[in-house]
Amino acid sequence: MRAETQNTVDAIRNSLTLLGQRMDLETADHRLEEFNARVEDPTLWDNPEAAQKLMRERQMLVDSIAVYKGIAQELEDNIELIELGEMEEDAEVVAEAEAALTTLAARAAEKELEALLNGEADGNDTFLEINAGAGGTEACDWAQMLQRMYVRWAEKRGYKVELQSEEAGTEAGIKSAAYKISGANAYGWLKSESGVHRLVRISPFGKGTRETSFASVWVYPVVDDNIEIEVNPADIRLDTYRSSGAGGQHVNTTDSAVRITHLPTGIVVTSSEKSQHQNRDIAMKALKSRLYQMELDRRNEAINEAHAAKGSAGWGNQIRSYVLQPYQMVKDLRTNHETSDTAGVLDGDLDGFMAATLAMNVAGKSRSEAQAD
Repeated sequence: MRAETQNTVDAIRNSLTLLGQRMDLETADHRLEEFNARVEDPTLWDNPEAAQKLMRERQMLVDSIAVYKGIAQELEDNIELIELGEMEEDAEVVAEAEAALTTLAARAAEKELEALLNGEADGNDTFLEINAGAGGTEACDWAQMLQRMYVRWAEKRGYKVELQSEEAGTEAGIKSAAYKISGANAYGWLKSESGVHRLVRISPFGKGTRETSFASVWVYPVVDDNIEIEVNPADIRLDTYRSSGAGGQHVNTTDSAVRITHLPTGIVVTSSEKSQHQNRDIAMKALKSRLYQMELDRRNEAINEAHAAKGSAGWGNQIRSYVLQPYQMVKDLRTNHETSDTAGVLDGDLDGFMAATLAMNVAGKSRSEAQAD
């Protein structure tokens, strides 16, 4: 076996080792037996919410075991093919197996990274909000560019994307937009995008000057039905209003859009794409999710402080710079991960940035836990 191929095999085996550790492979079969026994309990569905949660957890374990065993089997199959091809001096068979190992290495690394998404709400669907910062038309246009970037990223992953509300800019772009993005680990992947995003470019609006624009992104998990978040009716103000989508589309003839303000925290959520009753439900779910996110942030305060020493920004601070002029560069200011493929990033190629932040967060968590011990 060529040295390069051996390195690929070693990388896959390393990914498998880490993947097995993170899914606690030694106890996986036993835990699956326990899940199966509980599923067979005839009283399980007396509590539908608890039953659904159990079924989701069981399926996640089944999927994890299948992924691990599938990668391990494919690795051994291709090693055998290479050995057979070398014995029979069949270069074509060897080349095909080596190509398959290269593809497998990338998949194993991706699954290893996904195993890091083990936070309390990482597996949840997510809400994503985009708001233009100061800068008028330039900022509104930048907010719309971010809107397209995240929708493209989500669609490439096969996630369901639902527009919750949108406010058009005065001349171009959007002042704000809110989405619900549904799919496996949607919140876990997108949570690293919360913060202020900075754009540097030549103005497309006839100025011919280099402009700097800002827009903020806020990501928070959709709260599972089994998580109780109490909201005191006296603590909220509910307003209804008319709204229109970008370009004047979907104009409401009645005051169907809903805005809920949580007075103790100042949180404001909106929904304007459905009927008033549906908008009220959507906005209330979004409010509960925001309050849940605040609780998660509070629990992770020690971890965030540990990251601050390495330049990690908290929510609401500048996290990434997108420079289109005088050179091409997108750089994350927390991880220093960067690329000159600005077109690819703005077309939704964000996995590298998310992976770098996720790996940094896990490393920071490990250090914090070690210090606590």
